[in-house]
Amino acid sequence: MSQFEAIDVHGLAALLADDPDVTLIDVRNPDEYAAGHVGQAVNIPMSVIPVRVSEIPKDRTTYYICAVGGRSGQVCAWLAEQGYSVVNIDGGTNGWAQSGYPVVI
Repeated sequence: MSQFEAIDVHGLAALLADDPDVTLIDVRNPDEYAAGHVGQAVNIPMSVIPVRVSEIPKDRTTYYICAVGGRSGQVCAWLAEQGYSVVNIDGGTNGWAQSGYPVVI
């Protein structure tokens, strides 16, 4: 398994405050995404990452989030093996919302 970095939701909040152009990909299913997501997140469900991988920039670090960090961690492991620079968000969208950060519905 390839190695990748991870940050928590507070690290993500600081990152987004410093750089609003961060590529944040929410790998949850569309219904989960619609129920509430981090505003900057783009939804590419885990199940379609392999067929939509060409949409993911390879020239910069990209960030991945799911509900708590498990699915996004699996995606990060796979993408790291493909040569992508990736960071997993520990705590996920649930941790983001529980920490009081805004979600978009």
